[in-house]
Amino acid sequence: MSTAPHNAAAPTTTAPTSGALAPVLDLLALLIFALLARLAHDDGSGFSVLRWLDTAWPFMLGAAIVWGILLATGARAAGQALRTGVFVWLGSLIVGLGIWGIRNSAIPHWSFILVATVMSALLLFGWRGIAQLRARKS
Repeated sequence: MSTAPHNAAAPTTTAPTSGALAPVLDLLALLIFALLARLAHDDGSGFSVLRWLDTAWPFMLGAAIVWGILLATGARAAGQALRTGVFVWLGSLIVGLGIWGIRNSAIPHWSFILVATVMSALLLFGWRGIAQLRARKS
């Protein structure tokens, strides 16, 4: 028998934001981000999985680095989905746009920075919001 107090208000299910699924969903969100970018900026050569992954990997690398740091340091706490999302979002943007700049020997155009910032935020925070709403309903 446990002596810990029982919290009746605690949800009975675990939201994907609190488990090992969160990094996977972040990488999936960034794959969708890169897919939308490839489809929006088709240069006439058609869609290619390799070109899609070539667009995605710098942003995914940034997210993976942040997740590695969060998991290694234990800085990720339960109930901190928004804070974790901010770190992953900023890490994916900084690394992704930084690698783009190095590969293209140029600073990304302001419109690219703006669209990448907004779209990645919508996808990375969007799935977190949906997961939290679903967790509250159950």
